[in-house]
Amino acid sequence: MTTLKDLIEAIGEILGPTSGLDSDEVDHNALIHLMEQYKSDETDWAPYNLSDPSRNYTRNLVDETNGKSNILVVCWNPGKGSPIHDHANAHCIMKILKGGLKETLYSLPTTNSQPPQPIKSTIYAENQVTYISDKIGLHKIENDSVTEPAISLHLYTPPHAHNHGFSLFDESSGRRSHIKSAPLYSVHGKVIDHQYEAKMGPCVTISEVKNSESA
Repeated sequence: MTTLKDLIEAIGEILGPTSGLDSDEVDHNALIHLMEQYKSDETDWAPYNLSDPSRNYTRNLVDETNGKSNILVVCWNPGKGSPIHDHANAHCIMKILKGGLKETLYSLPTTNSQPPQPIKSTIYAENQVTYISDKIGLHKIENDSVTEPAISLHLYTPPHAHNHGFSLFDESSGRRSHIKSAPLYSVHGKVIDHQYEAKMGPCVTISEVKNSESA
């Protein structure tokens, strides 16, 4: 498992050649083991290290594994992070490629007016891996460094969040908001045409990006 390409091919072998795999059928422990085996090499993932300083973080699509996953490189600006969110009944495996990230785990609120309750916070360093699903709870990710960016590799399978949306949770009130899809900053190493994105809205789909490139 020496390159990112090796990792993607191995993930594809586990997930199989066709799409439509149900979340409960995924051997997430095998996927976690693959992510742990890959050792971060900046020259390897540099084509996907694309960021926008105006955003908290940028999501760069690397591969879709025949529609069965989203593999992303996510670039976190110093001192920035994500809201509390779920994972749309899918598996999420995160590996630190550079820097460090803090994950705060929350219990899933039982009502729409109950604030999420923090369970624990863990700081992950380069090459460490963490896993979450909605069966475990909610989480948020933060780059605590005020000077250095952080880079992480994410595997979401099945890609429910991108295809069907996911939920954000207000930290103080617990109010749930449905987001139809998380925006991508780049697809396969190419930054999205943000003039096109502005016309379509912030949640451009992969198919829309591909159609715009061929137009």
